[in-house]
Amino acid sequence: MRDFKQTLTENSYSRQEELIFADCDRNQRARVASLLSKMATFAGYDYDARGLTHDILYANREIFLISRIAMRIHLCPRASDVLTVTTWENGVRGAHMQRVFEMVDQEGRLCVSARSDWILVDPITRKILRPSSFTAKPLTTCDKEIDCPEPKKIVLPHEGLEDLGRRRVVWSDLDGNGHLYSGNYGDIVWDYLPGDLQERSPREFYINYSKEATLGQELRLEGFREGETYRMEGLGPDGTCFTALCVF
Repeated sequence: MRDFKQTLTENSYSRQEELIFADCDRNQRARVASLLSKMATFAGYDYDARGLTHDILYANREIFLISRIAMRIHLCPRASDVLTVTTWENGVRGAHMQRVFEMVDQEGRLCVSARSDWILVDPITRKILRPSSFTAKPLTTCDKEIDCPEPKKIVLPHEGLEDLGRRRVVWSDLDGNGHLYSGNYGDIVWDYLPGDLQERSPREFYINYSKEATLGQELRLEGFREGETYRMEGLGPDGTCFTALCVF
């Protein structure tokens, strides 16, 4: 048995976690959905450790929602790997508050690095707030170089799209904000990829979260394959819900 460590500094939070069987695909490699989930979870751990729990932020009517993620997989983690996951705030870019991540194995090898853009939202009105209106704490920046591209806008072409079918949002998809949990989008993407790509681990993964998907809504999925990349879009009743780009 081992004791896992966690560390809180002025501008970072680190914690060791074992990658469990359920985090992985049938080849025992970390699923993209699991890596996305860890990013959302560790952002929460960071603020929890500073006394800013989701309940407190909700009461202050200022919560964070993920807008975009860019992820680079240097070495895909596998079942039973123990990872040290570290997250840092990284200031503001336009209307977004930024946060970065690294996942390192016990040999010190960088496995995953990621950058993310978040929006500040009033959970009652769903109105987007300016980052400058955040009152809970001063925002910090990361002074470490993160080996990952910036999040970017993902657009599918108008022609040559594959109709991938439809995916209904069910009860088990929902999180505490009442919408489709951000990590679950990774599983949706993988469930609708061509079979040969499902068996591969991506080198990079990008996702844009555009509109909330809620219980009972149906997403119409379209895809576009180009070389070693695959783009996918999920369209809900009010337009684009998400777009994703897989780079293999």
